Amino acid sequence: MSLLDRWDSFYVIAGSAAGALIGLQFVVMTLVAQRPPVRAAEAGAAFGTPTIVHFSVVLALAALLRAPWDTLTLPALLCALVGVAGTVYAVITAWRMRAQTAYEPDGEDWLFHAMLPLAAYAMLAISAFAAVFHPREALFGIGAAALVLLFGGIHNAWDAVAYHVLVSRPTHEEDKDR
Repeated sequence: MSLLDRWDSFYVIAGSAAGALIGLQFVVMTLVAQRPPVRAAEAGAAFGTPTIVHFSVVLALAALLRAPWDTLTLPALLCALVGVAGTVYAVITAWRMRAQTAYEPDGEDWLFHAMLPLAAYAMLAISAFAAVFHPREALFGIGAAALVLLFGGIHNAWDAVAYHVLVSRPTHEEDKDR
């Protein structure tokens, strides 16, 4: 039994959750699109799109790590590439958060939309590189990075829905004007 075989259930659960959450995000975006707020595109690039990217990365990791590899070398290399690319993407997302003017991010936004994804992608890259010397421990680091992205994405998706429903929803008077 290879080390990856022991992770089968973990990645089935995480990948299934990520796939389902991607679908739900599309439903929410469709509902919100009926009344887009001002400057929605720049806010979406800072807050909405990264959530889909993080869910997609978890889904991709689940598929990647459940493929029938003979060794851990190639999947570890691919995970390292995803981690490095994700780290760069997290920095770009933080820049977009700062540059957009549709919404003023608070500390919680910076934590969940910038710092946690940055930490998760860095952990993914470091763990994947460490797999050469400490494969068992590295797989726990890769799994932890996937969970941080998954749970952070759940928080961000909920936060976005709550914002659109409770804060940016048009008043009854604004509805009449449309």
